[in-house]
Amino acid sequence: MKKLVYFLLLFTITWSCSVKKPPVFIKVDDIKVLSYKNDTIRLQANAYFKNENDIGGKIATDEIKVIINGAEVAQVSSDEFKVPARKNFFVPLKVVVPAKKVFENNKQNFLEGLLNSLLNKSVKVQFVGDIKYKVFGYSNIYPINQTEEIKIKL
Repeated sequence: MKKLVYFLLLFTITWSCSVKKPPVFIKVDDIKVLSYKNDTIRLQANAYFKNENDIGGKIATDEIKVIINGAEVAQVSSDEFKVPARKNFFVPLKVVVPAKKVFENNKQNFLEGLLNSLLNKSVKVQFVGDIKYKVFGYSNIYPINQTEEIKIKL
């Protein structure tokens, strides 16, 4: 009888703490330039999620490419992010773009795009890739493809 009670208790705990559905990807938003210097440009965006599960998990963001004015210039790389249980949350996506790499990519078209961006005072930034969610043996992939015009403050 004691074993049955332990089994039912363990089964109830396991059932109530299971992953019922993956966190819901809401959007990538708040893309902005944090700083720009002669050798680097620092960008940040936030990937918003909603987790309805009783347990958290981890999210990895190593596969996201950053494209500025049509030229791939960097990739987002960060440590695994801990997902909180039963909360809305966001994963900060921080990028350091080497200015040298920006000018090496497709010089003629990029310089035209850069000049046009300076005249219009905006830059087209695109995040493309996958965000991976993992908990225990379960995983899910969220495709990201977000483009936004960022205003340049001179």
